[in-house]
Amino acid sequence: MPSTFQLSAWEPAIRVTVADGHTLDEAKLLGFPAFKNWLNALKKDINVQTTSGHTFEKDPWRLVGVNIHSVTVFEGGKIGFMTIEALMRKGAKSLDRVIFLRGGSVAVLMILRPKDNRKERYVILTEQPRIGACSTAFLEIPAGMLDDKSGNVIGKAMEEIYEETSLKVNADELIDMTAMALEQSQTNEHLQPAVYMSPANLDEYIPLLLWEKELDRTEIENLKDKLTGERAKDEWITLRVRDYEVLWTEGARDAKTLSAWALYEALNKIGKIEERLKQIRIGRTKG
Repeated sequence: MPSTFQLSAWEPAIRVTVADGHTLDEAKLLGFPAFKNWLNALKKDINVQTTSGHTFEKDPWRLVGVNIHSVTVFEGGKIGFMTIEALMRKGAKSLDRVIFLRGGSVAVLMILRPKDNRKERYVILTEQPRIGACSTAFLEIPAGMLDDKSGNVIGKAMEEIYEETSLKVNADELIDMTAMALEQSQTNEHLQPAVYMSPANLDEYIPLLLWEKELDRTEIENLKDKLTGERAKDEWITLRVRDYEVLWTEGARDAKTLSAWALYEALNKIGKIEERLKQIRIGRTKG
């Protein structure tokens, strides 16, 4: 039989129903960062509805309950993923949505320029099994999940780059393209400064970073078809180095890859990327 408890972290308290076979209470539920972050973000958005001029100012949506359908527990007892159903009401209308909670990720567009010809540009893609997409050889830019130990986006990006490419990257070399693009935005939402891959049913958000570097041509050649990834974590990665000009076609199936390409193109067009790269070069020269 399903179990229930009151979620006092929400005002007024709402009922949480947990599917049979799972043991959860409020403390354990709020101990899962992805759920806690989702709940806090939803609370902020619901409160914003009272703002003058908001679409739902006169008849706001409210959360009346949460159903926990499934919980995936990693080794050591840590919750890794959770599928919930949010029960939303607005007057007599309902908006019940199933959401897969997994938390944030980070992805990096890695552009390499040969030192003997800076006009050439290459991009590093990873090829690995992605069974959700029914592929054992899916092409995408390097990416990895954020967790409670690696909440720092830059730090996680550096870690993922090294794990997936064996390249060591300094923090000051990374450019947060999503944050840079949002500086141009006129909207002031309280969401993460990141791209949401499937916002209807997935909480995942991904800051898209850039690492653009000049390397010896031999270093670039040595990266081609290199086997990387942590086999102990079931990571089976092969590096693919592609001409930048074909990135939008090679990566067209992957939302984060195509989004990173679009941001890079747009920010380059208004000179933001080169401006930041100059700052990086000047800073490293002074250092």
